[in-house]
Order: sequence, then structure tokens, then C-alpha cells
Amino acid sequence: MAEGADERIHDLLIVGAGPVGLALALALKDAGLDVVLVDARARAAVAADPRDLALAHGSRLTLERLGVWEAIPKTAIEHIHISQQGGLGRTLIDAEEHGLPALGYVASAGALAAALRAAVDAGGITVMDETEVTGLIPAADAVTARLGGAGRPAATLRARLAACAEGGLGADDPEVTELDYRQDALIAALEVAGGHRHTAFERFTGEGPLALLPRGEGYALVHVVRRESADALLGLDDVAYLARLQAHLGHRVRLTGVGPHRRYPLQLRYRRAVTGVRTVWLGNAAQTLHPVAGQGFNLALRDVWTLAELLQRRKAEAAARAVAGTKEAGVKGTGSKEAAFDPGCAALLAAYARGRDLDRFGTMRFTDTLARVFSNDFAPLRHARGAALFALDLLSPLRGFVARRMMFGARAWP
Repeated sequence: MAEGADERIHDLLIVGAGPVGLALALALKDAGLDVVLVDARARAAVAADPRDLALAHGSRLTLERLGVWEAIPKTAIEHIHISQQGGLGRTLIDAEEHGLPALGYVASAGALAAALRAAVDAGGITVMDETEVTGLIPAADAVTARLGGAGRPAATLRARLAACAEGGLGADDPEVTELDYRQDALIAALEVAGGHRHTAFERFTGEGPLALLPRGEGYALVHVVRRESADALLGLDDVAYLARLQAHLGHRVRLTGVGPHRRYPLQLRYRRAVTGVRTVWLGNAAQTLHPVAGQGFNLALRDVWTLAELLQRRKAEAAARAVAGTKEAGVKGTGSKEAAFDPGCAALLAAYARGRDLDRFGTMRFTDTLARVFSNDFAPLRHARGAALFALDLLSPLRGFVARRMMFGARAWP
């Protein structure tokens, strides 16, 4: 063992104590597993994450099960207005039509992480802040994590399973596929006259989608444009940029102010296999998506819930086998041998990968198709988009299908 090594073998090491890693730890709070989280950042840095997350109704149900929903400040989305600039066709999806209080919600990533961290701390789960995992070395019985950083309690740490919840999509990794959309997302807070009335807008332009998500009293903006256009837009003052946005949106809302901008390059990046030897990748460590339709974090939470349910079910099955073995051994007058549960065994990880394939690749195809089809100004395609939006507005079953798809993922497909 290396000097300063933690000699225990934990059941689960979670790399990344952001919303995804914290949600996984919390989902396993009562599972009887030895779980430890490691994050390179200080605790305050995670809670200060300024990004806004779109939470689908399905994610609300998961966060309610985790017991943190009421502690998260959020703004409800009751209506989604979808249209395209320069073409006919639009549709409106209403929560009331589907018997729901809201189709989704907008929450700060930092506030969500803070609520999850408070619950994790209350559950007595170990979190090592300011501790970086510099390497993972899988072996037959355990994976060894090399640790660095100011907060590290030891040089190494061992676990039966390592769950990578952040990072891990390096461009030089042969297991990672990457598609550059040659687009950037401009993110900002918007002020609006008359309030947002809990209505979100998805407006497709010739360069990409422009989304307004209700947040507080105003809107969170996600403005997708070609990379060269982003350079020009960032050079505008607030008045000129606001006028550009208003021209895209028309009369639907009246914008009155814009906050500081942030810029993010857009890529589809995904790990072809989400499991390896005693290792599983989930959330942004497994895939990063185009922001159209706001599916990224919702897909990550479904990763979390699937893995947590599988671990708990397999542990219960191992315990049942152990009880049966003890009874049989007692009848025969021999000693009993407990059926040990191994959270990192190959059979369990293969079952997880199979269980996630449909939703994961279906969601990636869904967002990639939307990004490609709605990010150009080719006239025949513009007319076809208009016809599709017109059909969506007329046909309630089709509208319901799209709503379920956005709320629950690919498993909502018939």
C-alpha cells in the first residue's frame, strides 16, 4: 500500500460532488453501502455554480423521492410556446392539458447542489472537498483512486466501484465520440415587461434555437448562434443586443433588460460504453448534449436513479441468498457462507449499460436531430418545419407524445 493510503475498501467511490454525484449518494443513503464522494472543488464553489438547469416533471418526481424538492428555489414552466422565425407554424404545450401542475421548472445548479449537499451531510455520507482524483486504477477486486489536493485525507483510496459523475470526456480518450456543432450558446438573464406568466419560449432561428426560460421575475436566456456570429454579438452593447433578441422574438414578449453574458461552445460528446472494469460513467461524464429541449440534466438524473435502483435491488437479492444459504446450512448441520454483494461486478455493470441504452441514445438522437433540423434557413426544410409545428398544434395525441418525451425521456415512447 502507498504511504498514507486508506486501507479500507469502500463499496462506492463517487467522483464529483456536484448535483449528479450528490443525487447518487443521496439515492443510496439507506442502502447500507459504504459510500464516499470526492470533489476537487471547495464546497462553496459547488454551491456558487451560476448555471440554470431545466428540470422536467420526471426530474421533479426523482428529487421528491430524494426529499430535497421543497428546499430548491425554482420557477414553474406551465406553458411552452414553440415557433420558428421566418416561417409559419407554431404550437403551445400546456401543463393543464396533461393534468400536471407544471411541465418543468428552472432552478440554479448551485441552489440544487446546496440542497442536495445539506441532505447528504444530514445522512452522514462522507464528502472529501478539495480532493482531486488524479487517476483510477481498476483491478480484479477493487479500483484504486490516486488522490491529490489540499483536502485529501490519504494518498490513495480503494472501492469496489467508482462512479464518475463529472469530467472524463477528454478529447484524446479513444472511447469518446465528439461532434462539434460549430455553435455557441450565449447565456444571460433577461428582464421582461409584464412578467413571464410561467411561459417558456423555444424560437427556432436560422442559426439555432433561442430559448427563454422563466426564472424568478424574468427569463433565463439560451441563445444558440454560429460561432462567428457569437463574436459579433458579444461585441454589441446591451441596447443593441436586446434589440437583436427582440427582432428574433417579435411581439410575443417585450424585453426590457439583459444581464452579463456567458459563452459556451456546443458539442455532442459521449462515451460509447458507459461502463468499464469496476467503473461507471454517468451524467456529464458519460455524455454532454446540445441544449435544445433542455434534456442534459434530466438524462443525468435518470442515469442516477437507474444505477441506484439496480445497486439496491442486487444487494437485496444477495442478502436473500445469504439468508437462504444460512437456513440450508443449518438443516445440513454445516457452516454458512454469506453470499457477498459486489457493487462493481461485471454482471451488474452490464445490466446497467443495457438498461440505459434506449433512453441514453434515444435522447442524444432526439436533441441532435432537433439541433440539425432547426439550425438552418434552407427554404424547403423551413416549410417542412412549419408543417410539423402546425400538425403538432392540431393533433393532441402527438402533442402529448412530445410532452411525455420531454418529461420522461425515451422510455416514454410507445
